[in-house]
This record gives sequence, C-alpha cells and structure tokens, in this order.
Amino acid sequence: MIDGHMRNGCHIGSAVGFPTFLSASLWVAVAHGQDDAAALVHDFQHDPVEEWLASFLGIALVIGAAILLYSMVRHRGKLTGRSAWALLVAGVGVVPLLSVSFGNLLVFEKAEKVEFCASCHLTMQVYVDDMINPESESLAAVHYKNRYIPSNQCYDCHTSYGMFGTVEAKMDGIIDTYKYYTETYSLPIEMRHPYPNGDCLKCHAESVKWGEQEMHVESKEALFADEMSCMECHDPMGHPAHALPEPIGAGATE
Repeated sequence: MIDGHMRNGCHIGSAVGFPTFLSASLWVAVAHGQDDAAALVHDFQHDPVEEWLASFLGIALVIGAAILLYSMVRHRGKLTGRSAWALLVAGVGVVPLLSVSFGNLLVFEKAEKVEFCASCHLTMQVYVDDMINPESESLAAVHYKNRYIPSNQCYDCHTSYGMFGTVEAKMDGIIDTYKYYTETYSLPIEMRHPYPNGDCLKCHAESVKWGEQEMHVESKEALFADEMSCMECHDPMGHPAHALPEPIGAGATE
C-alpha cells in the first residue's frame, strides 16, 4: 500500500498512473468505430503498419501498467533513489510520449475510414447507408460502387486538397465528434459551408472522361472559378450527393 504521507520524497504512483490511463483512453479511441465488416478486407487492402502501431500501443500499455505496479511495490510511490527517478522519467516522459505519439497516428488513421463515420449512428448512418447501397444513383453511391475512390470515401470526398485541407478536415472532425457525444447537434445535419468545386475537381479536372463532356467544356472556367456549382447540374439530373429516404427529425439544438 502506498504511504499517504510525503516522508522521503514525492509520490510517483499517480504520476505513472495518469499516463497509463491516457494510453488506455487512446486504445479505446482506436477501437471505436470498427466493426466486423471492417475486418473483411483482402490481403492487398491490408495495411500492416496499422497492425504494428496497434501492437506497439498495446505493449506500451502493458509497460505502463508494469511500471505503475512495480513503483507501488518496490518504492511505495516515493522518490527514494535513482531507480525511483528512472521510473518517474519512464512513467511520466518516455511511455506516455511514445503511446500518445503512436496512438494519435493510429487514431487519426482510423478516423478516416467509412466505418468510423458510420459509428455516429444518429447522424451519419443514413448517409453511409445510401453510399454503400448498390441501387442508389446518388453521386456518393456511384463513386463508391465503381470504386472511383478505393478507400476512405467519406474522408477523401470531404477533404480539400493539400495539407491545409487535411488539417481543416481533422479540426472539423473533432468538432463534429464533440457535438455528437455532447448531443449539441441538430437534425437534419447541414454542412458548415457549400460543398466547394475544388473537392470535386481535385480528382476530376485531369480526367479525360470529364474533359470530354460538352457541358464540362462549356462551364470549365466558371467551375474552376467557383462561379458555378457542380451540383447545379448533377442534382437536377437525379444525381444528388446523397439520396436520403425521409428528412431526419429534429434532435438537440446547438
């Protein structure tokens, strides 16, 4: 049992325990949003780096727990020598630094997957259902069933080009996750700003098929200048971004 008084130095049990808890929290975040369907992938679609990162994070959790238990038994939670200080440095510095670094990489990687988006069932499930529906003719469904985007379709379509686009998407995702779990969102959900043409053109602008369409040739300058929206034509032609069944009822207000 850890002595409740600071007779011979500072306590290290809680200092080591918090990083271990933080590592455990990251591990839970990584696992969130993954289901059985996500595991049904072919070998050529499997990224071994994700598995390595997950294994490393698991090992870091075990090491953190071992340091905590050893410090409680050996030093009774007090700094009483070099070994106690070494445990403090490892528990407060090395282990959490490694686990947080690798944990963040793994969490941000997993957060780009369709399964993660669908994990927010009350807001996003209906959009994912439409996208993966082979009978749907929405733009999202057409892109998905033809694999115009091989993976992470939600993320790729809603992320603008370049590093700034990636940072912006991650920040928006954090805000959306916060609103979802604090129930401060409203239904039906709406985009913060109109869908920019650049998010379409980053893929289609250099496509031969796209450039052969007469309407694209005629409207190219207007589309590139954002003076005309891609959806001005695609939505009336029966290809909305998503074909939703019925308007979702109102939920919590912002």
